[in-house]
Amino acid sequence: MVKSKSKVIQKDAVVVKFVGDSGDGMQLTGTLFSDTAALEGLDLATFPDYPAEIRAPHNTIAGVSGFQVHVGSKKIETTGDQCDVLVAMNPASLKANLKWAKPGATIIVDETAFDDAALKKSGYAENPLDNGSLSGYNLIKAPITLLTREAAIQVGVDGKNAERSKNMFALGMMYHLFDWGLEHTNEFFVKKFKSNKEVIALNTAVLQAGFNYAETVEALTSTFQVSRAKMEPGRYRNITGNTATAWGFLAASERSGRPLFLGSYPITPATEILIELAKHKSLGAKVFQAEDEIAGICSAIGASYTGSMAITTTSGPGLSLKSEAIGLAVMTELPLVIVNVQRGGPSTGLPTKSEQSDLYQALFGRNGECPVVVIAASTSANCFYYAYMAAKIAMEHMTPVILLTDGYLGNGSQLFRIPKVADLPAINPPIAEANDPDFKPYRRNPDTLARQWALPGTPGLRHRIGGLEKEDISGNVSTDPLNHQKMVDYREAKVQRVANYIPEQEILGAQEGDLLVVSWGGTHGPVAEAVEELHKEGKSIGHAHFNYIMPLPKNTAEVFGRYKKIIVCELNSGQFVNYLRMTHPEFKYQKYNKVQGLPFTVKELVKVLNETLEEK
Repeated sequence: MVKSKSKVIQKDAVVVKFVGDSGDGMQLTGTLFSDTAALEGLDLATFPDYPAEIRAPHNTIAGVSGFQVHVGSKKIETTGDQCDVLVAMNPASLKANLKWAKPGATIIVDETAFDDAALKKSGYAENPLDNGSLSGYNLIKAPITLLTREAAIQVGVDGKNAERSKNMFALGMMYHLFDWGLEHTNEFFVKKFKSNKEVIALNTAVLQAGFNYAETVEALTSTFQVSRAKMEPGRYRNITGNTATAWGFLAASERSGRPLFLGSYPITPATEILIELAKHKSLGAKVFQAEDEIAGICSAIGASYTGSMAITTTSGPGLSLKSEAIGLAVMTELPLVIVNVQRGGPSTGLPTKSEQSDLYQALFGRNGECPVVVIAASTSANCFYYAYMAAKIAMEHMTPVILLTDGYLGNGSQLFRIPKVADLPAINPPIAEANDPDFKPYRRNPDTLARQWALPGTPGLRHRIGGLEKEDISGNVSTDPLNHQKMVDYREAKVQRVANYIPEQEILGAQEGDLLVVSWGGTHGPVAEAVEELHKEGKSIGHAHFNYIMPLPKNTAEVFGRYKKIIVCELNSGQFVNYLRMTHPEFKYQKYNKVQGLPFTVKELVKVLNETLEEK
């Protein structure tokens, strides 16, 4: 730790947002800041926000990239509504993000970037740094680009070529503001650029220069001090939802004894799951980057047939392409996990923004009577556990499972306590034994209705499965009407019986009362925080957050019956609320929806929930 300044501002939590042009390295800056926060013992949540274009026009609103970090000594459930500190590297990023700064927030800008050309391209008629429009903020005008060049020249690097390191200057200023040391980030430089000593020297020098400069700025005479968070003892790391998803599958493979196979096609924002699993060949993971979405899922179905724990990953448009093959997996009754990291739609939509608009597709988006299990993760960290449970359910119940996450969870990160695989729930696939005289391809377990998993090459288990309807028990191709009815009913009942193997629905806040707030998936953080705030004020309000969607927990109706009103909050136009109207029509539901490619804010939810409570 460095020596503290004369004035220290104690905070339970602080929200910081780094914004700049898409080439300014804001994602890396935010990641290094959050990693250091974790090593300082703080809880955290992050929210990367970047443009869909690979390289949007320089200094334009469309090209602004951002990274928001919420750190604290308490449990951090959200990435924060508004920021306490905004670091803006150019005029466009300031213009696009000023609305997210709290009144009186500290705003650090690179004044070197606020030239006439940049101001014009970003839509400013005059320079906001000089016209008094930012008088309500603690404005720090730092010549970041200029001072980065000077620091680079001192270590023998051409100043103009070194401008790409200006994000490290801003990061150095932030470390001084939080009274943090530089050693963790310097270690990163050494590890990341071990083959290029010049780059190590440059970034180390610029980071130190930013730190030193902050000491000279009168408006930064105080530091934020955030106490270490109280956490359960264990080994932690800062993990993104996509990485956590990949790790959950690796754990499920180890626990089940089934080799992991991923057949997938790259698509934003799901590609990082494929990338992460490809790093773990030493753990037996086999990763196939297919030529398209259809080949990806079909290769996974083939791997499942041969006895692998099979996965395919995608986002909304890819799930559309996979729908026919999902039907094949349903008909063959093979275990398969389909991960959909949801993004804004329809079509190409908003590729880098988050929505919950694929729920209908997950529930109903296939031809015929084609039921699958649908579950949804709710935090970046618990993507690990729901990936694990998706694999467990798929293998034990011999059914496809769709796991819904979203771009907010997949790209965002949280602190994650790494569990021991041996402590996770057991996974027991119903693998048929060799030379079983009673083996039949579609003979079912009386409890789960799952058929046995007969691995090709196992003596005495020759059989055939496929996309045509099968005769009950024997598996022969059948067009008999009564048999088709029976098999349709079996496949539906098998999915519904999964409800006997999942947890009952829990409630946070009031266990009965005036209002139940219902949410699902990635909206958990802001909804839980809003309900907690109102509950502490004495309001009669509870929160039911759903992770298991098809089937719903067995006690859903009992929970709903305890409240006078039910409001369903989701980031779509009302898909879950309409599903509840189908499954539990005996209740009346209100709804609050948002389809903007942005998460809920706690502030807006508190307002809506208060209004709902006050309605006669």
